[in-house]
Order: sequence, then structure tokens, then C-alpha cells
Amino acid sequence: MSGTIAAHLAGGVTTVCRAWAVRRRDGVEQGFTDHDRDLVFEGVTFRAATGMTARALQQTSGLAVDNSEAGGVLSDAAVTEADIVAGRYDGAAVRVWRVNWADAEERALIFSGTLGEVVRARGAFRAELRGLTEALNAPQGALFQRPCAAVLGDGRCRFDLSQAGYAAEVAVETVTGGRLFRFADFTGFDDRWFEAGRLEILSGAAAGLVGVVKNDRLSAAGREVELWQGLGDVVAPGDAIRLEAGCDKRLETCQLKFDNVLNFRGFPDIPGDDWLAAVPARAGGAKDGGSLGRRPPWP
Repeated sequence: MSGTIAAHLAGGVTTVCRAWAVRRRDGVEQGFTDHDRDLVFEGVTFRAATGMTARALQQTSGLAVDNSEAGGVLSDAAVTEADIVAGRYDGAAVRVWRVNWADAEERALIFSGTLGEVVRARGAFRAELRGLTEALNAPQGALFQRPCAAVLGDGRCRFDLSQAGYAAEVAVETVTGGRLFRFADFTGFDDRWFEAGRLEILSGAAAGLVGVVKNDRLSAAGREVELWQGLGDVVAPGDAIRLEAGCDKRLETCQLKFDNVLNFRGFPDIPGDDWLAAVPARAGGAKDGGSLGRRPPWP
């Protein structure tokens, strides 16, 4: 805690409130405060007219996860239900300060972390705040499995998806439920080329949202792309989207589709579960209960 805010708290009479900034993964940053007027510092306006409140913050000196909750009323001017449904606040970065509202330069950062589970009910929301030590709960180390453990295009895969033939940017023609996209003339890519790939919305109300492709079918009637889950915001005809080639994590696909075997992160020679049921067999495959070796000659 800075010396200025510590001295203010030690003075007996205080003018203290809390302020928190939320930076979504799409780069949008919003500020909130439980004071009755707006505050401005660090280039962020912390708005008072949002109905936001925060519970007591639990912090420890060890590796236990710091946690708290923030709640408020859903409104078009602050946190909207549409943005929550669309997942725009999932994993958003959060910072919380204790601030002297009479002089915002007197403040102390008391929490830094991310948003966890967000629950909506009766026109309001409740969001869990997770401390930085939450990341230590993730499994660490190598995963030994037959399919590739890397994500296509990440630092371990190292495949460049900007290469010609592995991504396409097109305009939406028809869309159903934010999940099923149909194109009358979208050729140049094989049937199922984008299956297990990404679909990203580049423009329109749903810009920034990403879905995973479940099915990609090319026929005489055109191309049909289906997502595993509908996007949480409105996608309209004319919106620009980007489709990226999909990978089913098999060694054959890595070699033939991407020519990237040197970076394959799986173990294709690990035996499958069928070896558990395997039994010894004689030469020639006979399984008659006889000796597995040759009978020695008798004198």
C-alpha cells in the first residue's frame, strides 16, 4: 500500500471507495466504482452510475487463490446481457483499487486477476473474481497421447495459417441461429477442409467472436459450415468472417495436409487399448492352447 493512502487511512476520518477496471479480451476496457460520482485515473473513467458493487476480498500470503465477487444490474450503458451471453467477459483482466475519492492520486492496487464464472439472473449479474495464482491450478507437463497435443498455429505447432490455401475471408450470405452458415459459391477448398477449424467474425455486431467448426460440407448446392455452438451475438448477411483450416490431430493429417511432421506433438506409436485383450498365439496365429514353442525331439 502506498504511503499516501496509508497515511490517509491512519488519519481517522477517511474518504475511501473502491474502483475496478475490466479489460476484455477484445481490448475494450471499462471502469466502475462504488462511489457516488465518477473517478478518473490511469486513463480510465470509473463510472458510478452502473449499479456495480463488490464483496469483501479474501487474500492470503501463500499460494491459495485470492477470490471475491462483483455484482451489478444489467444495463445498456454498462455491462449488457448480450455481451455476457456472447462471452465477451470470459477471462477478462480485472484490477481493483482502494481510492481516496477526494484525491484519486491516493490509491492502492489491492487485487489483480481475471473474471471467472459469470451468472445472470433477474436482470442482474454476479461475476467471480479470481486471483493471479488461479493459473497455477492448470495441469503442467507433457501429455502422452497418440493425437497431437498442440493447437494448430500455436507456439508448439508453429504452422503459419497465413499461408495461401489455409484460410479464407468471405462475407456471410445466409446464417441460421448464429451457427449454420451457407454459401452459394465458396469453392477452392476441399470438402471438410475447415472441419475442426476456427470461424472468426471480423465485422458487424458479433465482431471478435470465434466459433469452432463442427461440419464443413461442399456440394453442388454450395458450401455449408456448421459450428459446434451458436455465436452469442447477431450475425447478419454481409458481415465479414475468417475461416481457418481444421486439424484432426492425426499424424497423417499433419503430414499430408500441413507438411508439418517435424512439429507433431503426439505419440502415434503408443499402443491402443486393444493390447489389453491380447493373448499369446502360436506360430501361424493358432490359439488352441498348445505350447508356444516347438516340442523338443525325444530320443
